[in-house]
Amino acid sequence: MWQKYFLVLFLTHLLFVHQVAGLSEKQLQATVKMVRNTCQSKTKATSDDIEKMHVGDWNIKHDTMCYMQCALNMHKLMNKENTFDYDSGMNQLKLLPDSFRQYTLECMNQCKDAAVTVNDKCIAAYEIAKCFYFCNPEKYFLP
Repeated sequence: MWQKYFLVLFLTHLLFVHQVAGLSEKQLQATVKMVRNTCQSKTKATSDDIEKMHVGDWNIKHDTMCYMQCALNMHKLMNKENTFDYDSGMNQLKLLPDSFRQYTLECMNQCKDAAVTVNDKCIAAYEIAKCFYFCNPEKYFLP
């Protein structure tokens, strides 16, 4: 429970402190790590499955799909319909390091309708994250 409280405080701090300038790449990495740790413990996704996604192998277990749902939800990138929350993504775009903004905007536009299995929030998140990965694997930064 304290992890969620700390995460909310940390993310709130980042939002207020970096509203104009955005996060540095180091701060983005720290945020990604914190979300990964929180969502991995919550969903019991394996490190192997998480690492597989980062090298383009998306043959993962449902637990890891739920891990992606947790991560996207923590970043406020999924809505109640289990689709990509484009408006929230646009609002958060300014928080990213400059080097990630153009890539993220392009991938948001490409992947905004990637979730087609909306009756399962975990599969929907998997579809969104997979689309983001294949949009530009070198810049993929989801946890």
